[in-house]
Amino acid sequence: MTNTHAFWLAGRPATGEDTFDVTSPWDGRLVGAVSVPTESQVEEAVAAADAVRAEFAATPAHVRAAALDHVHRRLVERTDEIAGLISAENGKPVKWARGEVGRAVSVFRFAAEEARRFNGGDAQRLDTDAGGVGRLALTRRFPRGAVLGIAPFNFPLNLCAHKVAPAIAVGAPIVLKPAPATPLSGLLLGELLAETDLPAGSWSVLPVPNDRMPALVQDERLPVISFTGSGPVGWSLLDAAPRKHTTLELGGNGAAIVLPDWSSDEDLDWAATRIAAFSNYQGGQSCISVQRVIADTTVYDRLVPRIVAAVEKQVTGDPSDPSTDVGPLVSEDAAKRVESWVEEAVRAGAVLLTGGERKGASYAPTVLEDVPRDTRIGCEEVFGPVLTLTRADGVEAAFAAANDSKYGLQAGVFTHDVQTAFRAHRALEVGGVIVGDVPSYRADQMPYGGTKQSGVGREGVRFAMEDYTYERVMVLTGLDL
Repeated sequence: MTNTHAFWLAGRPATGEDTFDVTSPWDGRLVGAVSVPTESQVEEAVAAADAVRAEFAATPAHVRAAALDHVHRRLVERTDEIAGLISAENGKPVKWARGEVGRAVSVFRFAAEEARRFNGGDAQRLDTDAGGVGRLALTRRFPRGAVLGIAPFNFPLNLCAHKVAPAIAVGAPIVLKPAPATPLSGLLLGELLAETDLPAGSWSVLPVPNDRMPALVQDERLPVISFTGSGPVGWSLLDAAPRKHTTLELGGNGAAIVLPDWSSDEDLDWAATRIAAFSNYQGGQSCISVQRVIADTTVYDRLVPRIVAAVEKQVTGDPSDPSTDVGPLVSEDAAKRVESWVEEAVRAGAVLLTGGERKGASYAPTVLEDVPRDTRIGCEEVFGPVLTLTRADGVEAAFAAANDSKYGLQAGVFTHDVQTAFRAHRALEVGGVIVGDVPSYRADQMPYGGTKQSGVGREGVRFAMEDYTYERVMVLTGLDL
């Protein structure tokens, strides 16, 4: 009999009146039952976050850093257990789930380091004009208020960490809403936070259903929203609360651009291996997975068979098997959607080079060529293990093809030429350009986010800390400078 998982209300475990089941997308087994907060319990959590704002903001940096250090150490100690939980609730192969735990460890460690050095203050002499003689401006950052963190299913631990750790680092209370499909990793994170000495009310983890999210979004006591998820939902949040400070990370259809100078057999083998791995990792359910390959005509015919062969080597199956590369999608409905998009593209003239088969929630790693631009796979984010291949005649044409998208999260550019790398950095309309590799590379301390329909604002520990705070200047008068 599976026990019901409590949620975390103002730092303490609590249960509501209803529950829901979390099941494995691989085999449908029950992973856990989760208690759902009542409306009054949600109100209590928000009120507690609002009430503790001043106290938490004034908490000494060493206290916040110690709490973050504790969580990162406990994540290390429980890595195998947590990886198993992620794999069970999400369907992510355990090899990738272990990597996700490792990234969350880094996020909390980085946040502890930043908490110790953040906000030392910038001093500015104002006597550059006669009216400023004897005056000094000191600028520091202060929390905007309590944060509403809304996390997705695809990284159920690490993307919760990217909401929670920066908030704690700056002393901003946070109410975390994990994804309904994968709440258990976020609830376990609450278990580790409960072992710390953070003030009561400074954090809550509330697994409320999505239809109750609008009330939280519109609550004025939560002036900061950090959302990772789908574009339609993200933009609707911004429309519903236009005066709030909102960070949106909404996805993309990442392009890997292979240019003429990336032409040796070793180069092409490396590119094909990386493209195959990172078009299919997480079942393709990553905002920066490789969805599009744009290869110069001079290398295209040598690259394509290498990509197809590398994709066909991806091991699919049971996500609990350490040898599995590609597990199921988060649900059978998600796999059916991908299947329908591929079928639409093939009917419109796309050539299926490999894959194209669904079994339950699993979809075979798939490669398509000559995909019409007006199909859904041609212009939307597939969020599944599907890769499209396109020729380009020269660097300018390749960059133009990459920019021919409403999304702009990250792009990978395979080139050895430094000038071309800087040219890509100028020309590509994305938040990040990865040179010599796929767009799927992300270091958790770097600024991460996109342009166009990929969202607004940046994640990455220090950059999120800046989003959660604002500058306040103090002018000292009558000083002998």
